[in-house]
Amino acid sequence: MRIGVVIPTFREQPDEALAMAAEASRLGIDGVFAYDHLYPMGSPDRPALAPFPILARVAVEHPQLFVGTLVARVGLVATDVLAAEFAALDVLSPGHAICAAGTGDRLSAEENVAWGIPVGSAGDRRRALEDLASTLLSAGRQVWIGGGAAPTLEMAERIGATVNLWGASPEAVAAQAQRTAVTWAGNAPSAESDVDLGALVSGLRGAGATWAVFGGPVDLGRLAMVSGA
Repeated sequence: MRIGVVIPTFREQPDEALAMAAEASRLGIDGVFAYDHLYPMGSPDRPALAPFPILARVAVEHPQLFVGTLVARVGLVATDVLAAEFAALDVLSPGHAICAAGTGDRLSAEENVAWGIPVGSAGDRRRALEDLASTLLSAGRQVWIGGGAAPTLEMAERIGATVNLWGASPEAVAAQAQRTAVTWAGNAPSAESDVDLGALVSGLRGAGATWAVFGGPVDLGRLAMVSGA
């Protein structure tokens, strides 16, 4: 199982995110990921860096790292534009670009509304996601689909995409792994949590996850140690 971290892009400048990517590379962590939001959820007064430019820079500076979105939302830009952004990232990071995409939900829809971007129905967004994922898969790219509603999971299974589950239990990961390739993402356990980071990594590995990607404050040194990086 590979290990990834989400770099901090809810900032005015990219320095902190780039420093974290460099440290992850030094410690042997496998990949770095960036959210795709117009602002942090629920905080419209805070900034957010666009994912593709910063991932492109990371790809050039640290070619051994995998780089990916978590997850890019259809509908923020035209589907063919989003496909082209993934293609460009794949050129900069051949074999190491992860094209993770999703439909968004009622929470992220607030960002669309704030910027005057049509949200579209769940069905329309799912069809756009299938078109995008099918195009990327046909080009031989690594595609993750953000798991959510049952029809989205069924679509991922039908087209052969990897499912990414956010904050799921190892048991849920194991169940999904019976149907598709599955990756896990979620916030790293806090110091006050009764969840042990090492036990979580071990549980996800045993459940069949091919990746575990940690967001939020995360001790990179400890993560590298417990994951065997």
